[in-house]
Amino acid sequence: MLTRRLFFALLAACTLLFPVCLTAQPGEKYIKVAVAPKHADWVYRTGEKAEFEVSVTKNDVLLQDVDISYEVGPEMLPPVKRDRATLKNGKTVIDGGTMKTAGFLRCRVYAKYLGKNYEGLATAAFSPETIRPTAVLPEDFLQFWNRGKEELAKIPVNAQVTLLPERCTGTVNVYHVGLQNYKNSRVYGILCVPKKPGRYPALLRVPGAGVRAYYGDIANAERGAVTFEIGIHGIPVTMDASIYRDLSAGALSGYTTYHLDDKDRYYYNRVYLGCVRAVDFIFGLPEFDGVNIVVAGGSQGGALAIVTAGLDSRIKGLVSFYPALCDLTGYLNGRAGGWPHIFNDAGKGVNDTPKKIETSGYYDVVNFARQVKVPGFYSWGYNDVTCPPTSLYSAYNVITAPKTLLVAEETGHWTYPEQWEDAWNWTFRQFK
Repeated sequence: MLTRRLFFALLAACTLLFPVCLTAQPGEKYIKVAVAPKHADWVYRTGEKAEFEVSVTKNDVLLQDVDISYEVGPEMLPPVKRDRATLKNGKTVIDGGTMKTAGFLRCRVYAKYLGKNYEGLATAAFSPETIRPTAVLPEDFLQFWNRGKEELAKIPVNAQVTLLPERCTGTVNVYHVGLQNYKNSRVYGILCVPKKPGRYPALLRVPGAGVRAYYGDIANAERGAVTFEIGIHGIPVTMDASIYRDLSAGALSGYTTYHLDDKDRYYYNRVYLGCVRAVDFIFGLPEFDGVNIVVAGGSQGGALAIVTAGLDSRIKGLVSFYPALCDLTGYLNGRAGGWPHIFNDAGKGVNDTPKKIETSGYYDVVNFARQVKVPGFYSWGYNDVTCPPTSLYSAYNVITAPKTLLVAEETGHWTYPEQWEDAWNWTFRQFK
């Protein structure tokens, strides 16, 4: 039986390639519905016709006389084309049409075999480098956040640091940390510090959406960095899993829209400033080298990485995988908006009220991307139905700082191991 210490060491090592903030790579299916644009890079010019190659296989052998249905349209919006076909030899080509403006065209294919349904999709990009955001930068955006940071700076960090002996390894000490945050809240996280005396660069890990425990990034600490992985909900991150399940289904259900009609009380107000507070804590650590700090995350964490770099000039680099909260107002302008899709009910008067739209501008990642001045590593795929690529490019294209983009076209809201390998290698090159 694994000892608890070995369990946590193995769990932390796994997060080096499969961070807990990201959705796991989907497993293999009995029947595979493969869809891909004909262009090898999946990219077309606006006005150019896109065609999608489709194949349905079992055991990698084409199925004969299989019936499919399909739909094509701009990502996250109602399809503009629907049809059916019978694949005599297991494959066909679908005419997807074109897009007159920059964006992404998605083709979904559905097949039925032995009473079970199977699905595949692919998303063609149309001039993605020219996508511009719909998000409007509030005139007092910088003043608003500078006031918040000034108020935060008046609050003592009041760090409570507790060693977790059962999680420590031979080379890394692991601690549970609680920090005083904005508006009488707290930030909790897991700190991992190399045992060997010295001063190290730091990696701030910011979380994906949800309510959960955290285990810290031991693997990157063993590689030679102080790592601090935080939660955002102001609750300790070492409690029993049942507590997080209850909170997720109860008090914290739908937290992404709490107080959306008030920019001073919106849920992410203390979350964004809490990331700055985490940086304050890192800068107070005697093991930190005082200079080299990178912030990294995926999805909600990808958003927080950009936000933190945009808010805090002490950050020297960022890693962002398919950032959420980008170009939230896309739906109000006839195209996909970012997670959590606040305005996808446009016209129904639920969230698309003037006050809520106004508040969103102060929290839209696009407006923080406009402030980023440090190098960044970014990665995503075109098939993401959680953080649609139109929203991702809306933020990416306004970044003027040095940037590296790794596109894994067929991925959705998940990653290949190679993507995170490249991200961590990039991170440690920044440290050097």
